[in-house]
Amino acid sequence: MPAFITFGRVLFAVLFIYSGATKLFAVQLTSEAIAAKVVIPALLTPYASQLETMTGMSTPQLLAIAVGAFEVLSGLMIALNFAARFFAILLIFFVAAVTFYFHDFWNQPSPDNAKTLIDALKNLSIIGALFMIAGYGRRPRDEEPVYSEV
Repeated sequence: MPAFITFGRVLFAVLFIYSGATKLFAVQLTSEAIAAKVVIPALLTPYASQLETMTGMSTPQLLAIAVGAFEVLSGLMIALNFAARFFAILLIFFVAAVTFYFHDFWNQPSPDNAKTLIDALKNLSIIGALFMIAGYGRRPRDEEPVYSEV
């Protein structure tokens, strides 16, 4: 059984490794998508402008690089089973935020929202798998507590 779990974990992590790598190889396209959907809050605008000045890149470009690197790193950590719970929990929040900002099917008319709804449901199932990784942990538990013992 542990071999199946390891194999499944590696196959699952490929999704994030590939997605992050494509974001890093197409930073301009990713930054345009981020700029179209994400608005920097007014409270963070001074800090964002300081980062833009220091790096010479726009905030969407910085976010594209950060998101791509985060996805690759998280995918590798889950595949290698190193701090898998921690990165699974981080990815839960990340995928939930991406679903909210980029797959907002509730803001689209009914026939046009079908693809976005499917993408949101796929992200929901990915969140479910991340919960399983976060709950399962690094190695199998020898014995599960019975409800009366909790």
